[in-house]
Amino acid sequence: VQLVESGGGSVQAGGSLSLSCDDTTHIYSRYCLGWFRQAPGKEREGVAAIDGDGRTSYGNSVKGRFVAFRDNAKDNTKNTLYLQMHALQPDDSAMYYCAATPGRCELFWVPGGFNHVSDWGQGTQVTVS
Repeated sequence: VQLVESGGGSVQAGGSLSLSCDDTTHIYSRYCLGWFRQAPGKEREGVAAIDGDGRTSYGNSVKGRFVAFRDNAKDNTKNTLYLQMHALQPDDSAMYYCAATPGRCELFWVPGGFNHVSDWGQGTQVTVS
């Protein structure tokens, strides 16, 4: 499984950052693609997710500030998942993980759902000061 993230970094409060995730595995499958994040000492939490029909859902703490979308390459070699993050706050500081799981996106939103997610990227750090 190949989920390769890029982006992230450090920004001051109120600023913006973008993340991307290249998925070269689930091109022809109906997978949910999305983002989790995990701050030190906290449980991994869902941030945003897009199902195979393009429906997008967001965690309550990021609604109205984060935008997720996916782009399928014309040659069908990969999907790319994007996360645009605006009005960032120190509480948004975390390791952000791209994730993919078959079917719909409930695992992003139920307690402990991350334990059942099938595929993960390596993570990328976002720090807001």
